[in-house]
Amino acid sequence: MEDSLVLMEGIDKSFPGVKALDNCRFQLLKGEIHALIGENGAGKSTLMKILTGVFKKDAGRIFYKGEDIDITNPRMARDLGISIIHQELNLMPDLTVAQNIFIGKEPKKCLNLFLDNKEINDKASELLNQMNLNISPDEKVENLSVAKQQMVEIAKALSYNSDVLIMDEPTAALTELEIEELFSIIKELKEKGVGIVYISHRMEELKQICDRVTVMRDGSYIDTKNMNEVTIDKIINMMVGRELYVSALEEITHSDEVVLEVNNLNQGNKVKDVSFKLRKGEILGFAGLMGAGRTEVARAIFGADKKDSGEIILNNKKIHIKSPKDAVKNGIGYLSEDRKRYGLVLGLDIETNIVMANFSDYINPIGFVETGKTSDTATESVKDLAIKTPGISQKVKNLSGGNQQKVVIAKWLTRDCDILIFDEPTRGIDIGAKGEIYKLLNELASMGKSIIMISSELPEILRMSHRIIVMCEGRITGELNNEEATQEKIMQYATAR
Repeated sequence: MEDSLVLMEGIDKSFPGVKALDNCRFQLLKGEIHALIGENGAGKSTLMKILTGVFKKDAGRIFYKGEDIDITNPRMARDLGISIIHQELNLMPDLTVAQNIFIGKEPKKCLNLFLDNKEINDKASELLNQMNLNISPDEKVENLSVAKQQMVEIAKALSYNSDVLIMDEPTAALTELEIEELFSIIKELKEKGVGIVYISHRMEELKQICDRVTVMRDGSYIDTKNMNEVTIDKIINMMVGRELYVSALEEITHSDEVVLEVNNLNQGNKVKDVSFKLRKGEILGFAGLMGAGRTEVARAIFGADKKDSGEIILNNKKIHIKSPKDAVKNGIGYLSEDRKRYGLVLGLDIETNIVMANFSDYINPIGFVETGKTSDTATESVKDLAIKTPGISQKVKNLSGGNQQKVVIAKWLTRDCDILIFDEPTRGIDIGAKGEIYKLLNELASMGKSIIMISSELPEILRMSHRIIVMCEGRITGELNNEEATQEKIMQYATAR
């Protein structure tokens, strides 16, 4: 096809004991935004790593701009004009925006002996202006929001004059307003003829921005459809090949008994006079834009950050939480938005991760770990939570995002926490695993566990919460019952001053 930028046909790839790709195909057109979707483990990342030269294909052909080529390494891919922006940003926080954009290809002066910082900044400024971004080229990346770091990654990719841009979960850490800003830039790139491969688990945004969608399942190509000719239900059906769990929030009732009361919580400029109540068996949603203070509230309650003032009342008794250890002793568990950094020890096995929050219970009187008990507990948790793994000795880093999240949940359930704070519980998790997490949250609520759920996905907040608290700039600006809540009302409160 004349407008074809990329055509991959008959692509196979195997790793020891696993066939990751089986006769897969993918086509990207010039000036197209093409969704590539599937559950974790479907083969999306492997296919794109072959296109970007990270992996070598076992079989098949790749045509780039009509030419049959073999991409042997990432540098070759970049030189051809194929760039990828990973879900976990690859920026150097101590360097400036300009230095990050042009790292490895910096302009030099004085017989190429010294970096030309003025030219680096000028070129970066020109690129940022083309993208209509109000970012200073000499600002350190560590001082930027996640959204602006995402934009710097895009600028870095475009600095290679990329004709193909692969975006892996680009909105996972962005708020609704920041997503709109990103979409505006993506549409401008489309108009300039850049082909964009868009990998995301957020079905609503795929319908909003993508022209076509290619679905993969279990390492195989399923189908490619025009986005305006297919429903979300049809896409999900192609992805999972099975019936998904649908939230039954209206069937779950909670008690009027207040188990947690937070009064006048303050922490610098991040948390300002926050007060709320959590009831037994309730899922209490926290909504708001990035920087609204939701995570800071959770960390202050859990003792991860020191609060300036305020009181926490648990079961009608005032408690003092000065550290996470105090919170855990009082039956409060916190599942961080960054599960890999704060929730898990990736290099250790599932068994150790599951029992670590309650490790003292598995040590006998003479100081030895009772491995039989830890094994039984981990095995039971894997079964109860349907964690997909060859066994409890599997290292957590080898699990999918959804299964890693289940291990974190298992850890806190083993500790028998009555209050669980979930911060972005489904970030980076595929649609099938999301359904399983939703089901688990509802089951926990029906068992009498009380849940605080922080989420930037408004459909998720509306779907799962009995009540919704909305924050803006460190303050609570609104509270809504599930029956009265809409996306519009939440956004009104989230942008209130």
